[in-house]
Amino acid sequence: MNLKQQIQNYKPYNEQEEKDKQTILKYMDSFEDVLTRNNEFAHFTASSWAVNPERTKVLMIYHNIYNSWAWTGGHADGESDLLQTAIREIKEETGVKNVKVLNPDIFSLEIVCVNGHIKNGKYVSSHVHLNLTYLLEVEEKEMLQIKEDENSGVKWFPIEEVENVSNEKWICENIYRKLNEKLKK
Repeated sequence: MNLKQQIQNYKPYNEQEEKDKQTILKYMDSFEDVLTRNNEFAHFTASSWAVNPERTKVLMIYHNIYNSWAWTGGHADGESDLLQTAIREIKEETGVKNVKVLNPDIFSLEIVCVNGHIKNGKYVSSHVHLNLTYLLEVEEKEMLQIKEDENSGVKWFPIEEVENVSNEKWICENIYRKLNEKLKK
């Protein structure tokens, strides 16, 4: 199933997901190159909500650009299999080797605003990420490693603390809270 079909088949959890799903599909129909950063206004990213087997903790990174604890994830960079993007990113950003896919389907979708920032010495204009989130599992005993060019920390947090450790208010209230609610169902 191609990316557009996966998104079309996705059943939104709430109003935010319904609206974002509609917008993402319209954007895919209207613009080219949504899988790479060449599309400077909006492009696809994939994130993971990486939990331990007991579903009591989430693996997060301290993101250098946002100066906040955050989920793992990154740009599609031309890859249309965003589950594989999410897996690649968690491995790169945390150093884990073994990742279990709890469900190959999209766990969540959202449009995330990204403020302008400096990356690799160059200014990146404000834009949005058309983000798909996947539910992954990692054993807590996995060796964790910082990816210095992207993060300065990798750590497990109890699920109930996730909203308190991130300073990204909108993400906490609209995404992390939703992901935890969905995880409990």
